[in-house]
Amino acid sequence: MTTPAYQQMIFVNLPVNDLAASKKFFTELGYTINPQFSDDNAASVVISDTIVAMLLTKPFYSTFTKKEIADTATTSEVLIALSAPSREKVDELVDRALALGGSPSGDTQDLGFMYGRSFDDLDGHTWEVVWMDPSAVGS
Repeated sequence: MTTPAYQQMIFVNLPVNDLAASKKFFTELGYTINPQFSDDNAASVVISDTIVAMLLTKPFYSTFTKKEIADTATTSEVLIALSAPSREKVDELVDRALALGGSPSGDTQDLGFMYGRSFDDLDGHTWEVVWMDPSAVGS
């Protein structure tokens, strides 16, 4: 019997202006909130088994850093890229984000074997959603 490989996780910590509005945005995108790691200062948004977005009120976020919080209206702090299983799922997620108050970010990238679109969430954090044809990936 072999021991399963360790699956490393990523926790993306994001400062938000309105925690309730951000929670609503992400749950309406289809993600869930893990109440065990959520309270009045933070919400744990489960993207997948290994990806969690921690939405933190700005005062709470400030307790983790001595740096100034980026003004996402004028500064790019990070580009968060998520994979999608198909071109249609890219469009579905981005279109839903835009309908929920997100804003378009950048141009659609269509290289045939790879397709992606981006949106900014309610707080200006940029999310890229990308599909890549599995047959185009070398082994």
